[in-house]
Amino acid sequence: MVGLVLVAATLVVVRYLPRPPLSIQDSGLITQKAQPPSLSLPDKPSIVVLPFVNLSGDSGQDYVSDGITDVLTSDLSRISSLFVIARTTASSYRDKPVNVQEVGRELGVRYVLEGSVQKTAEHVRIIAQLIDTTTGGHLWAERYDRPLQDIFTLQDETVQKIVLALKVKLTQEEQERFKHAPTNNLEAYDYYLRGVEDVSRVTQESLVQARQMFAHALKLDPEYAAAYALLGYAYWAEWGGGWNPDP
Repeated sequence: MVGLVLVAATLVVVRYLPRPPLSIQDSGLITQKAQPPSLSLPDKPSIVVLPFVNLSGDSGQDYVSDGITDVLTSDLSRISSLFVIARTTASSYRDKPVNVQEVGRELGVRYVLEGSVQKTAEHVRIIAQLIDTTTGGHLWAERYDRPLQDIFTLQDETVQKIVLALKVKLTQEEQERFKHAPTNNLEAYDYYLRGVEDVSRVTQESLVQARQMFAHALKLDPEYAAAYALLGYAYWAEWGGGWNPDP
């Protein structure tokens, strides 16, 4: 009878105790953790823009590198002959050591754009590189040191260099789009980038801050269409989250 009780107790313990991780050594054999399957590549050039690194030494400038990441992702995603990973997915690689070939397998993309931003009161330095995840080789790399007022030109140049490197053809509409800066007011653009950082957090407090940033941008440039668009999104998100009942 005692033997039966011991057997039953042993079965219960084995059944309900958490299992050891697969990677531990067991009886002299090590079981390797299964690797997730690689995603197949789309039938057109595919790319992810990894979060650009802020090299200013001031975490308060993160919104600049985040904003440039967002702009490049958005501009590339509007090119019909490209497949672009969403920024929210790419942001999971923030502040992590990255192996671009693993990123390619995990996201199912052939190309990775990564880089860094360093902004001062008058200048901006952007370093960007385009890498083929299937070989690990660089297709294109560039370092820009420009006056801050050239930041829109820098972003357009970066997109155009990527288009050339990937041999992508733009439609006439897409070509025209890159000839127009979103605003000529740098201070308005700075408020816009701050608002983008706030609105992406989607909390009650951050959405209020985002609305304030976009309102500042629009006060400086009343024709700033992107600021109007995200201001509308901030209001909508507040209502959707139940934080602002005003329809």
